[in-house]
Amino acid sequence: MRHADGGFTCQTFAPLRWRGWTGAARRGRQIASFALIGAILTLSGATTRAHARLVLPGEASVEESNGAVRAIAGWIDFCARMPEECTLDPAEPHVVPLTVAVWRTLLSVNRRVNARIRPITDQAHWGVVDRWDFPDDGSGDCEDYQLLKRRMLVERGLPRRALLMTVVIDEINEGHAVLTVRTDRGDFILDNKTDAIRPWRRTGYSFIKRAGQDSPAWVSLEGKDGAAQVATAEP
Repeated sequence: MRHADGGFTCQTFAPLRWRGWTGAARRGRQIASFALIGAILTLSGATTRAHARLVLPGEASVEESNGAVRAIAGWIDFCARMPEECTLDPAEPHVVPLTVAVWRTLLSVNRRVNARIRPITDQAHWGVVDRWDFPDDGSGDCEDYQLLKRRMLVERGLPRRALLMTVVIDEINEGHAVLTVRTDRGDFILDNKTDAIRPWRRTGYSFIKRAGQDSPAWVSLEGKDGAAQVATAEP
């Protein structure tokens, strides 16, 4: 049985028995079996080294909010249908300690969801202009990707309070939804347009508003003059 981390249990080696083998056949089977074991150990070692090489990103800045604003209509409807997904627990941490294990989880969930969901507009999918929902049928648009990532991360033990649905203006000047993960190293963005997880300032997006951490109200990410926080493009 292969473990999720690439290791192996002793069950892997259980079928390798020598009793009853004789002569050249026995030596041949032993050689083949040792070769198999060697290959498994080499693969396991390579996986372990690959995991060991995973390094944390540098420090990121924090998206500064500027007061409460009305939530996106699609979010309000989503919460009316699934209130358990929108209930905030003030006892939860408001940031995630960004350990190597957490970073690996974020990368894995982001890649898995991006690869498995087929992009489709809400109009084609649901017959409405905007609907926020889980892409449980394998299809969805940007916010549906992020809702699924949020649910999967909560299932893996991350605090929902630190996983924030966020609305931006993207590189083609259109509205787009991403997932902000607030960590003790700054704010990072999960996005269905890329498997890379970037500090929010390196996305190239203009940040408009996001879900709040202390109440159902969302918070503005625009300044007092109404200008959005503008992120720089990835070099």
